[in-house]
Amino acid sequence: MLNFRQFEAGPDPFGRKYQVMFKWLQTAISIRHSDTVDVKFILQDDAGARSEKTIALPHALLVEVSRATGRKMDDPWCARIAELHLLRLVETGEDLEKNLVTLTLDEIKEYTAAIAGQEELPAN
Repeated sequence: MLNFRQFEAGPDPFGRKYQVMFKWLQTAISIRHSDTVDVKFILQDDAGARSEKTIALPHALLVEVSRATGRKMDDPWCARIAELHLLRLVETGEDLEKNLVTLTLDEIKEYTAAIAGQEELPAN
């Protein structure tokens, strides 16, 4: 999925689907004294209920993966990593009750590989 700004997620384990809107991406050092890149999304379910999810990407882990893969560390890459994790949260229900979720090194590597695979697909 190349549009991380607005997309559909789900269904979740309860059958709900969500319209997801990208709200912002910023370094968390300024808002919560954390060395992460935070990506915030607004979710609205089929019934109109809204919730917010912030996906935190630890800066040191992003640098490590960026160096290992030769991938430039930029906003679209961070937002797409967060998007893929949010999709997983919704589909599995795992950590769905949390407003802030921090990714691990393995998760960042997994999503980076998935993004690389998407970028290799021919455009239709």
